[in-house]
Amino acid sequence: MEDTASGLVYECVRCGAKVSTGELELRGGEIKCIVCGYRVLRKIRPPIVKRIKAI
Repeated sequence: MEDTASGLVYECVRCGAKVSTGELELRGGEIKCIVCGYRVLRKIRPPIVKRIKAI
C-alpha cells in the first residue's frame, strides 16, 4: 500500500493499517482510517538514518 509518488504514509493507531495521502485525498481529504474509520493516524518515519560527522 505504500506509494512513494503520493508522498507521506500514515499508520492507524487502532488497527495498524497503512494509509497514504493519495488515498486520503480520494476520500474527500478527511483524516480517517480507510479500514476501521478511526480518526487518529501517525506519520511513519522513513527508514533512512541520517549520519552527521562529529568534529
